[in-house]
Amino acid sequence: MPTIRADDGVSLYYEEAGSGTPMVFVHEYAGDHRSWEAQMRFFSRRYRCVTYAARGYTPSEVPSDPAKYSQDRATDDIAAVIKGLGLGKTHVVGLSMGGFATLHMGLRHADICRSLVAAGVGYGASPDKMPQFHKETDAAIARIRSEGMETFGLTYSRGPTRLVFEEKDPRGYKEFQDQLREHSTEGSALTMNGVQRRRPSLFDLKDGFAAMEVPTLVIAGDEDDPTLEASIYLKRTIKSSALLVMPKCGHTMNLEDPDAFNRAVLDFVTQVDAGRWTNRIPASLSGGIIAAAEK
Repeated sequence: MPTIRADDGVSLYYEEAGSGTPMVFVHEYAGDHRSWEAQMRFFSRRYRCVTYAARGYTPSEVPSDPAKYSQDRATDDIAAVIKGLGLGKTHVVGLSMGGFATLHMGLRHADICRSLVAAGVGYGASPDKMPQFHKETDAAIARIRSEGMETFGLTYSRGPTRLVFEEKDPRGYKEFQDQLREHSTEGSALTMNGVQRRRPSLFDLKDGFAAMEVPTLVIAGDEDDPTLEASIYLKRTIKSSALLVMPKCGHTMNLEDPDAFNRAVLDFVTQVDAGRWTNRIPASLSGGIIAAAEK
C-alpha cells in the first residue's frame, strides 16, 4: 500500500495516475481520496495526478492524539505529499476542508505551489458566524462519538448545501453518502475538533492573502450559501485570484458537476502553465464606477 510519512510520522495513503505536470487533490471533511475519482480519470490523461486520504481517514493512519489534528498539520501534510513524491511545483486542488488547507499552502508553502484551486471554502469563516459554527461543530462531535459515523453520516450527508446533489444525481449522492458512512468514527471526531472547529477565520488572514501571489482560482456553488461571502472576500483580497460561481450547484461541485468543474480547472491550469495568468490590474481597484484612475 503506497504511503508517505508526514513530518510528525503519521502515515498517509495516496494514489497516483498519469504523468506530466503534477496535480494534487485534497478532499473535504465528508469525502476522502475516492472523492476525486472523476478528476483523477480526467486530468491523468495529461497530468501526473495524486490524491491522498487525510490523517484520520483510512487507509491513512488514524492517530488517537488530538494534538495530531490541526489546520497547520493538514497544510503540512499536503507539503509532505508533494515533497515525499518529489513532485516539485504542483497544482493543488482542494475542496472545503481541503480548500482551506490549499489556501494555507499559499501562505506557508508557496515555493512548492504552481497554482491553487480553493473550492467550497468559507464555512464558519465570517467572524459573525464563528459562534454558530462552533456550536454546531460541538454538537456534531458529540453525535459522532455517540452514534458512530455509520449512523451520523446519514445526517451529515443531508446538510442544506448537499440537497441539490441528491436532487440532480441520486446515484452519485448515494455513493458519496455510503463512503462517508465508512469513515473512522474516531478520526472524524478528532478532525472535526482539531481541524474544522479550531481553524482560524479566513478574515483574520487578510494581510497574508493580500501578499499572496500564487495563481489562485476560487470556486463556489451558488447554492452553497456559507461560502459565497468568503469567496467574494478572497477574490477581492488575493490579487492573483479569480472567482467562479457554478450555477445550481451546492457544496460538492466536483461530484455534482464534474464536467463543468474539470473544464474550469483545466482552463485555469492551462493559463498558469502558459504564463498567461496575471494579477489583478491595480487601476481596477480604484473604486471608480465609470472611469479608472489615471496612471
